[in-house]
Amino acid sequence: MFEYCADPKSLEGLTWLSCYLTSGTHMMFYASFGTVLFLLAVTAPVALLFGFGGALAARSHIAPLRWFGKTYTAMVRGVPDVIFFMFVPIALDQFFEYLRSRVSCDTSVPVRQGNDFIVCEAAKLPRAASPEWVHDSYGMFLAILAFSIVFGAFAANVLYGAMNAVPRSQLETAEAYGMSRRQVNRRVLIPQMWSYAVPGLSNLWMILIKATPLLFLLGVEDIVYWARELGGSKTSAFTYPHPDWRLYYFLAILVFYLFMTWISERILRRVRRRLSLGQSTMAGEALRKAAA
Repeated sequence: MFEYCADPKSLEGLTWLSCYLTSGTHMMFYASFGTVLFLLAVTAPVALLFGFGGALAARSHIAPLRWFGKTYTAMVRGVPDVIFFMFVPIALDQFFEYLRSRVSCDTSVPVRQGNDFIVCEAAKLPRAASPEWVHDSYGMFLAILAFSIVFGAFAANVLYGAMNAVPRSQLETAEAYGMSRRQVNRRVLIPQMWSYAVPGLSNLWMILIKATPLLFLLGVEDIVYWARELGGSKTSAFTYPHPDWRLYYFLAILVFYLFMTWISERILRRVRRRLSLGQSTMAGEALRKAAA
């Protein structure tokens, strides 16, 4: 904040606006854009890992693993995202507290007392006396886990289809050379599948970007939360009174997401082009014709 912002009520015009846009709450609003980017940076690889594991499980010759992979994909994809985002953090929070209560609390006291879930103070996560950043970090951890589980199921479906799209003749040739199933997967199936998986994963990445405003529903102070807080009309009781400016705040969020989409499309187009080069797919054929 600038030095001349000590008395906001005496300011006007651009000077007032500069103080308003550099206030402490606005700094938290700007930092919330980093929260969204952090969510994307962590959730994308974790969801891809979940999806990869789910796809391999769905293709496994071991029946329980195959059932688990297909059930995970079907269950998560069949439930509305909002319901799952609300359910997973609550369920995980209670599960973690239940495990801690078996160690830190009197086990003779049930955690389910009627419709209430009650644990002793030592088992609560996070502890009431913990710093605010611990509460925020725990909430973000649960949000990332919820996003990863949901989008991991979608990624599993995409990767499962990509694995099935790899020509069977290539796998049979590798087996004829004496490769084990693990070697076939590592040397042939997995490297080949990416050219088929990238278009579906690209769409999934775009959907993940669009889903980040759901952080607001999980109690995380994201850009939607601060846009509602800062944009709503403020009376003279506030330091910076103003009418309803939510339109402008949400317009800024709109520009942010459009920019994210534009950047993502350019990067993903290059990735698809690189992976399709030399492959016996339609995209690979198109690149060969263009080069000729």
